[in-house]
Amino acid sequence: MSGIEGKVVVITGASSGIGEATARLLSERGARVVLGARRTEKLESIASAINREGGQARFRAVDVTKREDVDSFIEFAAREFGRVDVIVNNAGVMPLSPLEETKVDEWDRMIDVNIRGVLHGIAAGLPRMRAQGSGQFINMASIGAHTVSPTAAVYCATKFAVRAISEGLRQEVGGDIRVTVVSPGVTESELAESISDASAREVMRGYRQISISPYAIARAVAFAIDQPDDVDTSEIIVRPTASPY
Repeated sequence: MSGIEGKVVVITGASSGIGEATARLLSERGARVVLGARRTEKLESIASAINREGGQARFRAVDVTKREDVDSFIEFAAREFGRVDVIVNNAGVMPLSPLEETKVDEWDRMIDVNIRGVLHGIAAGLPRMRAQGSGQFINMASIGAHTVSPTAAVYCATKFAVRAISEGLRQEVGGDIRVTVVSPGVTESELAESISDASAREVMRGYRQISISPYAIARAVAFAIDQPDDVDTSEIIVRPTASPY
């Protein structure tokens, strides 16, 4: 029996890209998955496909910027499957732009989703994992958590924060709760569609010529979950072989 089979895995941002790929892959490997995002029609389609193929999936609308939404989402997962073993804090946005454009609303959105969303997932899941005596947080960062590039200053700052929060959490919880950070490089996803700045959108279009499949990131998530309970894979970077960054 693998370290994935039978586990209850909760995934935010599960309506497309890395979140969807992670839900599908983990289900194939025996996990019971709970999908969350704002677009319920997409979630319903993905969950239905997983269930038709013999997996176990549930879904619920969640806005990770609202703590009460995330609390309810985790409670829903626990009611459906009896426990919560893994929380994948995957929801994220990436509206890149030069700082001089002062797109403050977009900066605020990145802070709310990319940082507060992770914190809300931790706040909702940590007491339950403590009570269970086990659990794992997998927080989705980015290659932008390791290097900064023009138009990406605020986005990178939010992902640096995810790394810092995750490392602090890892040091504090110890013992029975594992904490993993996964940092994807350029990956096929809908993130680039949130870029309103024309120059940043053009730069990202060039990057995406070497993008990798979201299943490459899903396999990294699966690897971290599959380790023995006394092994914490603290950080994984996955990027295109051709990427200079």
